[in-house]
Amino acid sequence: MSTYVVGDIQGCYEQISRLLEKVNFDPGSDRLWSVGDMVNRGPQSLTTLRFLKSLGASFTAVLGNHDLHLIALAKKAYAAGRKDDLVDVLEAPDCEELITWLRHLPLIHHEDLTTDFGEEEFLMFHAGLAPDWTLEKALSLAKEVETALQGEHYFEYLQSMYGNKPDTWSEDLTGLERLRVITNYLTRARFSNRKGRLNFKVKTGAETAPIGYRPWFEHQSIDKQIILLFGHWAALNGITNMPNVYALDTGCAWGRCLTLLRLEDRQKFSVKCKELKG
Repeated sequence: MSTYVVGDIQGCYEQISRLLEKVNFDPGSDRLWSVGDMVNRGPQSLTTLRFLKSLGASFTAVLGNHDLHLIALAKKAYAAGRKDDLVDVLEAPDCEELITWLRHLPLIHHEDLTTDFGEEEFLMFHAGLAPDWTLEKALSLAKEVETALQGEHYFEYLQSMYGNKPDTWSEDLTGLERLRVITNYLTRARFSNRKGRLNFKVKTGAETAPIGYRPWFEHQSIDKQIILLFGHWAALNGITNMPNVYALDTGCAWGRCLTLLRLEDRQKFSVKCKELKG
């Protein structure tokens, strides 16, 4: 049995199929984890979602910003933009079933596994964490968003989740602003300063950090024994220079590659991707 974590698929069904074939993935014994952004930009978001959902208990995912955006579009909490490639999902006869499935996925996945290195603890999310979040705090805050997304007032949350403010976590935040900033850390973070203020403007590599800012993972205070798994930041191209932090988005949607990480031995597998329209 092997556990594989895949980077941002973004509707690239052909590539995820080739990648799983490459490692002889068997849903009867192996497991596949996704760091989120399963849809958008790629040409086959619908086929990708149907396939991943069909894996049942052998598949585990966290929501990314593109997945949340799809939910908002489907529930008419937001209007589609010119860069959205989600019409196939929105017009599908099983759209509601797929959206309900997405709504009930978590924003963080935490699990202990036996690997070649012993008993290890893994924490998976799409983008980032605030500097002062402990493991317990991160799990608790993610649960607040999950409860809102899955509850009867989910439409209000979806309408309000867009926006860059507040840009810094504070325990004093309440209501929809609190949910928005938690969502932004978990699904949109790249650079932050030491106090946790997020910078949403710069999306390039770690070496381009604005003055006073660094990649979020250089500030994080999670126990260094916990292995952190995330996607979202294609410009990192899988490099964090931190032994417990793994960036899985290697830019399939930008013509680079889609990557799997096998957790048991940390071996990586990749397939090349074609550049998609911007």
